[in-house]
Amino acid sequence: MPPIPTPPAAPLLAWYDRHRRELPWRVAEPDPYRVWLSEVMLQQTTVAAVGPRFERFLHRFPSVQALAAAPEAAVMEEWAGLGYYARARNLHACARAVAAAGGFPRDVGGLRALPGIGAYTAAAVAAIAFGEAVVPVDGNVERVVARLFTVEEALPAAKARLAALAQGFMEDPAARARPGDFAQGLFDLGATICTPKAPACALCPWRGECAARRRGIQAELPRKAPKRARPLRHGAHFLLTDAGGRLLLRRRPPRGMLGGMLELPG
Repeated sequence: MPPIPTPPAAPLLAWYDRHRRELPWRVAEPDPYRVWLSEVMLQQTTVAAVGPRFERFLHRFPSVQALAAAPEAAVMEEWAGLGYYARARNLHACARAVAAAGGFPRDVGGLRALPGIGAYTAAAVAAIAFGEAVVPVDGNVERVVARLFTVEEALPAAKARLAALAQGFMEDPAARARPGDFAQGLFDLGATICTPKAPACALCPWRGECAARRRGIQAELPRKAPKRARPLRHGAHFLLTDAGGRLLLRRRPPRGMLGGMLELPG
């Protein structure tokens, strides 16, 4: 079977110009601090939940320098309720590194060297804030690409191939001219049209190019390997109070599950 050609970028960019989501971190002149902060908050947290918390966090820490200068306890306090608290500690460590360096690195390589920044976040900041011709690949993008090119190999084994196919869009001059908008267009397409269940294919700017749609298997992709059974663990905790009603708590080690959080002794 001959390789499936990469769809042109122009239809997606035109669709994004008309239908982009209005989000508080999307501003006319992309700010690396806003982009980075939003991407960290959006890890394991929905857009709906992040929106108001993003604006509140930004009000308290309006710049990377303000975040770097704050005590960790203040950052953790503002993060309360968002979960996955290692993100907040990594955020603070990264802010300090950026402030010490005088600003964010402007490319993927430099961004990857910062504390807590992985491949996806580095690519998102580089593309959106600095115009580097890279495609950040999250779950939404994997789904869009798997369907466009009918990648039937299951995740996570297919991740490298999906990332390579996504990066292939940057051979198109239209995508290279607007890498940030192209990336955000992919995000929005996956979040609103090319959804996990019942994708709205009739509204998709690439409906004519989608190989999975032509075969009628779009809802089956991307395939996922069976999940391993979760181990069952048992433990005991103790509820200890003194005569004044104070509760004994201990702080977990900084690394590992729920690092740095308070818990009952056990």
